[in-house]
Amino acid sequence: MSKPTIVVVEDEPLISDDIVDTLERHGYEIVASFLNGVKALDFFESNTADLAILDVNIDGRMDGIELSKQLNIPFIFLTSYYDQKTLDRAKQVNPSGYIVKPFNERDLIANVEIALSRRREKEVVKKAPEKLFLKNGQEIVSVMSSDIVYVEAFDNYANVFTEKDKFIISHTLKSVEEKLLPFGFMRIHRSYLINFAHVDSLSEGYVFLKGHKVHLGKSYRKDFMDGLSML
Repeated sequence: MSKPTIVVVEDEPLISDDIVDTLERHGYEIVASFLNGVKALDFFESNTADLAILDVNIDGRMDGIELSKQLNIPFIFLTSYYDQKTLDRAKQVNPSGYIVKPFNERDLIANVEIALSRRREKEVVKKAPEKLFLKNGQEIVSVMSSDIVYVEAFDNYANVFTEKDKFIISHTLKSVEEKLLPFGFMRIHRSYLINFAHVDSLSEGYVFLKGHKVHLGKSYRKDFMDGLSML
């Protein structure tokens, strides 16, 4: 069995080295470590991992919370700040764990194990189609999860596409993804979440679903191809 892969984003080199050393001693593979969010985001454009450990207060224009909004993998926040404002921002992006500095080895490993366990559970469990309710202007309409073809990020909103209709909802793509993953949906781009059951074909970096054409991101291509039953 391959080792779980982890990316570390921490702007204090000594702390970063300590995290990497601790995780490697416990059998995890550190595929990359970064001192700022921008370089980490560049990495995730064409690579992936099973988990990310993100310092909340990273130097530069993109802190850990902003970086987490761009990721399609579980992440754990690491921070020396435990104020209510930071907690409120962190809760909005649903981290898989929250570790306060100075951390101890036991807390770090426990959070990592829990996050990876939850990821495995999500990959195994797939629910039957379910009726969902979307707010469409002043009206609330019902849509079966199986009728949703794909979802597109639109700033802090999301466009939900069925075969014939489009709905704009006041949720981020990440929050929509968490609700739809159990119904056979998968992220194939920073901006797109698709219903795998509706995939008709793929060509030249695009996935075609029920007359819709959706871009397949480079960093998501391997997971998508692994999900195909090829003859």
